[in-house]
Amino acid sequence: MRKKFDVIVVGGGLTGVCAAIAAARQNQKVLLIEQEGALGGAPVNCLVTPFMPFHTKLNGVNTRLNQGLVQELLDNLEQLAGDYKDRVRSNCPSFNEEHLKIVLDRMCKKAKVTVLFHAMLCKSQVKDEHITAITVACSGQLLRFKAKTFIDATGDADLAYMAGCPIQLGRESDNRCQPMTLCFRVVNVDTVNWDRDGIQKLYKELQAKGKIKNPRENVLMFFVPHEHVVHFNSTRVIKHNPVDPLELSKAEAIAREQMLELFNMLKENFVAFKDATLFNSGISIGVRESRMIIGKHVLNEQELKDCTKFEDRICAGNYDIDIHSPDGSGTSHYYFKDGEYYTIPYRCLIPQKVNNLLVAGRCISSTHEAQASYRIMPIVSALGQAAGVAAGVANNADIDVADADYKVIQEELLKAGAFIG
Repeated sequence: MRKKFDVIVVGGGLTGVCAAIAAARQNQKVLLIEQEGALGGAPVNCLVTPFMPFHTKLNGVNTRLNQGLVQELLDNLEQLAGDYKDRVRSNCPSFNEEHLKIVLDRMCKKAKVTVLFHAMLCKSQVKDEHITAITVACSGQLLRFKAKTFIDATGDADLAYMAGCPIQLGRESDNRCQPMTLCFRVVNVDTVNWDRDGIQKLYKELQAKGKIKNPRENVLMFFVPHEHVVHFNSTRVIKHNPVDPLELSKAEAIAREQMLELFNMLKENFVAFKDATLFNSGISIGVRESRMIIGKHVLNEQELKDCTKFEDRICAGNYDIDIHSPDGSGTSHYYFKDGEYYTIPYRCLIPQKVNNLLVAGRCISSTHEAQASYRIMPIVSALGQAAGVAAGVANNADIDVADADYKVIQEELLKAGAFIG
């Protein structure tokens, strides 16, 4: 296969897919590297669903703050949704993950993105503040690829970390990260006659008696586009480092025990769950926060609360600052008012010490508190699109992405239907 590309994107989640497609539409030869066997990342591998709200009222009109490729993705999902089109159209879109896999495959194929599955990043080569090549392990082989520009869409800033870029792990005071969560689904539930309040009450009673070990303060449940199915986002693994291999492995097992504990509580105590079956869980635990680069600008909580409109803004957001306690029980929220939103500057995607690398997704340059808002899927998808456009703009001008003209990037994003504020 080809070994040299214009742009290489590492990580095939929504961030990476949007980055790859956006770069390809800038006439770049793009390689997208994904360690699993399907594109989609968190919603596919971790069952993270639905999309959290990403809309507000602007001039009296309900407006999605992340458009462009995000809207294109949702339009494609809607075409496959059948009886569930209204779920995709909602302010909190839900979807079938199998449809998502197919939609992302098709979008990448149409854009002529080369996709390499089952490929694990294992080495980066850096010279004169530029990544010259990366090595991935794939089917027992070590494959080396070169590119002019690289995009780190790994979520954990793996490529930036390997390349020697300065990073921050979790909360600045102690490096603790927001807790990890294993999502799971229960089928054959009577979703008409179930007792939501009773579930919360019993959960807290058993927790107080030490019979529920999960430190989360409540049971978080969603409906998905399937009859008699309940989706649970309720496990909580604290004080484990998501980028420490052994601690991450232990977290996976702890979360599965919490899942079974909660399912048994429901089945043994509630009529709506008497015929229920524990159906599936994510193949990986969901990670809210891990490494973040220390880039040209560190986005902070006050800038979000001030609804800052940066001169070099490349996307917008207004999801609440949603901090799941790294220490145990409790979740804090800061909600934006209708009509309010913040923007994210291009500088947050530019790491220090490597000039041909952009970082997109939940691992851009920010504080622990700011990351708690922009980490949701619509916003990180928009960040991916911005990174892909920037890579194309820089390559077409024969300059490093660190030196790219943000005004040109903004113009190209607007042409592509993005909302940047």
